[in-house]
Amino acid sequence: MSSLHPRLVVVLAALVVLGGLPAVAVAQQPGSGPGSDGSFGGVVRVDAGETRDGNVEAAAGSVVVAGTVRGDVSAAAGSVLITDTGRVTGDVEAAAGSVVIEGAVEGDVNVGAASLEVREGARIGGALEAGAADVRLLGAVGGDATVGADTLVVGPNASIGGSLTYDAETATIDDGASVAGGVTREDDLSTEDPDVFGGGGASLPTIPGWVGTVYGAVANLLLGAVLLVALPGFGRRVVDEVLDEPLHSGGIGLLSIVAIPIALLILLVTIVGIPLSLAGLVAFAIVLWVASVYGAIAVGTWALSLADYANRWAALLVGVVLVTVLGALPVVGGLVDLVVLLLGLGAFVAAVRGSSLDTEGGSGGDVVTADTAPAE
Repeated sequence: MSSLHPRLVVVLAALVVLGGLPAVAVAQQPGSGPGSDGSFGGVVRVDAGETRDGNVEAAAGSVVVAGTVRGDVSAAAGSVLITDTGRVTGDVEAAAGSVVIEGAVEGDVNVGAASLEVREGARIGGALEAGAADVRLLGAVGGDATVGADTLVVGPNASIGGSLTYDAETATIDDGASVAGGVTREDDLSTEDPDVFGGGGASLPTIPGWVGTVYGAVANLLLGAVLLVALPGFGRRVVDEVLDEPLHSGGIGLLSIVAIPIALLILLVTIVGIPLSLAGLVAFAIVLWVASVYGAIAVGTWALSLADYANRWAALLVGVVLVTVLGALPVVGGLVDLVVLLLGLGAFVAAVRGSSLDTEGGSGGDVVTADTAPAE
């Protein structure tokens, strides 16, 4: 697991929430307080030909700068775009799903995002500091560039006036790129978080990927233990559903993981439905975690069955260890995690539906009681 993933989870969650909420933008005139601009909307724009004096602070679905901002831009948004006609005389601080710079930023740029692209013809006068999954540097950076990324691409026409320091799983630096201060790869690189609305600015050490992997495995074991003790019968039904009908479980899981977020996002765009949607997002995140643990238990149960051995606690341990190890492998790791999640989610949904039908039919819902657990 990349050390950037925790940050990206926060960024993408902010993208979902901000994308459905009314935006609030504040342009601070020199000597004036917050609220002097009074701009509201899903998209905050500084149009081409428009000049805005003072700093711009925006929380929005999208922030577009096509004109001139005489000051800094600080944005928390789904997307931030500085077009080819856009110009920022100060710094840019952005926490966003995607950041695209086509125009000119005369100061420094500090970004935490899922993706960052500095396109050809774009110019950053100062330094660039970025933490993102995907970073593409195709334009000019006047100062140093410090990048932590899963994927880094430096194009043939890129120009960096200082040094390039990076930590990336995959890096492609074209021979035609100009880097005046040299290129250095630094493992466990520390990057400064975007100072959005004064909330960042502290240099935080990058956590090694193995720490997150071990922590995730321990958390899954603890959750699995709670599930086995609290809901043994229900858990057995979920595991049986995976083992007996894996294709059926995977299909239901795929449908659920696509349809439920879409339904929650549709609910999010309605003012009345915002609280329900946000609560639903939290509940769905918890369900995904629970489903992934059930999926791991099913994997462990299947593995132990090859040795003609059955024990739910051993299945939990073996399953979590197997999924953790396989999930850490390059290329196939993500596929393994996805398959386990889909199997667990589909079986979870089927088991919940089955429990509801049993209750309605007068069976008493015994699948979730401790006395139905197999003796071990």
